[in-house]
Amino acid sequence: RRFALDVVAPRSARMDRDGRMDREVIDGMFANGLMSIELDERFGDSGASFTSAVLAVDELARVDPAVSLVNDLQNTIFINALRRLGTPEQQEQWLPRMAVDTLGAFALSEPASGSDAFALRTRAVDAGDHWVINGSKQWISNGREAGAFLVFANAAPDKKHKGICCFYVERGTPGFDVGASENKLGLRASSTCPLHFSDVRVPKHHLIGEFGHGYRYAIGALNEGRIGIGAQMVGLAQGCLDITLPYVHERRQFGAPIASFQAVQHQLAQLAVDVEAARLLVYNAARMKENGLPFVKHAAMAKLFASQVAQRTAARCVELHGGVGFTKDYAIERFYRDSIIGSIYEGTSNMQLTTIAKLMSDELATS
Repeated sequence: RRFALDVVAPRSARMDRDGRMDREVIDGMFANGLMSIELDERFGDSGASFTSAVLAVDELARVDPAVSLVNDLQNTIFINALRRLGTPEQQEQWLPRMAVDTLGAFALSEPASGSDAFALRTRAVDAGDHWVINGSKQWISNGREAGAFLVFANAAPDKKHKGICCFYVERGTPGFDVGASENKLGLRASSTCPLHFSDVRVPKHHLIGEFGHGYRYAIGALNEGRIGIGAQMVGLAQGCLDITLPYVHERRQFGAPIASFQAVQHQLAQLAVDVEAARLLVYNAARMKENGLPFVKHAAMAKLFASQVAQRTAARCVELHGGVGFTKDYAIERFYRDSIIGSIYEGTSNMQLTTIAKLMSDELATS
């Protein structure tokens, strides 16, 4: 929290306005051990828990949700995928960099495959001692700053989704181009870029895991990542309350602080209950994942509810600020814009509902 308040907070408004994250913020997260929380000492960090990574996302999001996203993707998706799927040789080669100065990005989505992620059209061809990748990716977070990418491509289209593989691709590889970041409504400091692959040669040993298991790996990574997004939304909602509570005690109408009005008190109390409930859902999902328990349903619930709470809390806090809440002079409008993405990325709210309903039916069938 000290890093967020001392380093991130003074830069947040400008980074949002410019649509670009200061390298000092990214370097600061590396220097403070926030970008490789679960890596053990042989790779350069402390080997803390998944819950510790979730807590870091939550705390950063209270100040700047865009910064928390960079942190979340590095810890809960990119590094965890390499820890779980990489060979010892791959881990020794790549993970130490992730603890020091290299951001990773997860390249799954494409222009024609969003929620239907496995309709991807990027292709990988076995060319003997290397792979050749062609295609495009869309909406890739951290794309501008990342030095390494986990790229999903179909190497056996006749097998449909069972031909999908995961490849480690380094920035600067010939034929690999990162496009300009999208001009987004929210999370503007976090880059979201298209990627283009034109006869990109990737060494054979850069295949992650087993051939044709990429679809399983993507699902597993996103299931874990949803807990991180839930934490981001909880932190965002708490940040809205952190901004709004002092304001309603300072703002006076009819001769009294508006915080003394029962209508305002009840709204704030309900928001606090909602945020706490979302927090407990997220932390419980993290606990279950950390202890090897089935957590997919709980991750979907946490992400779904936390994103709903974030949007409700941000909108209500804008209202409680009155006219100034509709201006860029107060940070609350940025939090409101940032909240919208929670119901979209890493699985829309409708996809979370579908997952929850399916798993409920599965549980009934096996009970």
